[in-house]
Amino acid sequence: MACWSGCAKPPEPRAAMSASASPILVTGAAGFIGAHVCQALAARGLDVVGLDNYNDYYDPQLKRDRVAALCPEVDIRKLDISDRDALNALFAEVSPRQVIHLAAQAGVRYSLQNPHAYVDSNLAGFVNMLEACRHHGVAHLVYASSSSVYGDSATPPFSEDQRIDQPRSLYAATKAANELMAHTYAQLYRLPATGLRFFTVYGPWGRPDMAPLLFSRAILAGRPIEVFNHGQMRRDFTHISDIVTGILGALAHPADGDTPHQVFNLGNHTPVALEDFIAVIERAAGRAAEKIHKPMQPGDMVATCADTRKAETAFGFAPATPIETGLPPVVAWCRDYFGDAA
Repeated sequence: MACWSGCAKPPEPRAAMSASASPILVTGAAGFIGAHVCQALAARGLDVVGLDNYNDYYDPQLKRDRVAALCPEVDIRKLDISDRDALNALFAEVSPRQVIHLAAQAGVRYSLQNPHAYVDSNLAGFVNMLEACRHHGVAHLVYASSSSVYGDSATPPFSEDQRIDQPRSLYAATKAANELMAHTYAQLYRLPATGLRFFTVYGPWGRPDMAPLLFSRAILAGRPIEVFNHGQMRRDFTHISDIVTGILGALAHPADGDTPHQVFNLGNHTPVALEDFIAVIERAAGRAAEKIHKPMQPGDMVATCADTRKAETAFGFAPATPIETGLPPVVAWCRDYFGDAA
């Protein structure tokens, strides 16, 4: 990685995590990123409580297996963040001082089919989370935003000071709204909040609706893959290990000032052409892909690229996993978990 900040030592944490502190609450704990975060926190000896609604956006059994494999010792409650009373009861019971909020209805394309799921989870659910944090004395809320917020208004490499007012999907619009809501609560109630714009996260135990698993499973099984925009796309693919490191770094460095809200990009800052991405999977799978080239899909972005200098300066974020290293274990995991007919 280019050391854009001059390799200065990152600032000392202002709210360091410690095993003796109150539990850290992780929402979306059975999800791809959430389960890996729970695993990392538990490995540090920290007290973690999770919640997840185990919805059927994709197979809930994968979520249960993911938890069993990555964080079986973590107390994960079945709870929907749109249930305000249940969420407040959990906060009253657990009294978390730090919250990593990853629960959300994911997926750009699915937002075209089921918009109300995004309103319930990403808008109403996010307000419920802000209110719970406000009324229960949470010292720092770290929440998931998305690279999708940049939409048509930004120019790669995307930096946090660029506009996010032209989203290409309802999903992206809800994530941009989350950032505005968090800013408002930070201003009104001095709730320290940090938004993280994730860039195409991949790794073992990933989401089956995303390209890394879709392509890996299809190629392993000898099925054709759909390649949109005729392959003329570039993505800033970011390995889950780098994302988890970034989340924990952000958690230890809350914002301060009159409006304690901040936003960071977490990406690999090295966009990869879609055809090159597929080629790495082909080599790992040991077979060529049968490609069906299609036009651009509504809601998609042609290219994403993260400028990560702000996160590097704030907490030493330094993504270190190229796709040549990160993708083969994904293919191997798909072969192991899904079998030959992946």
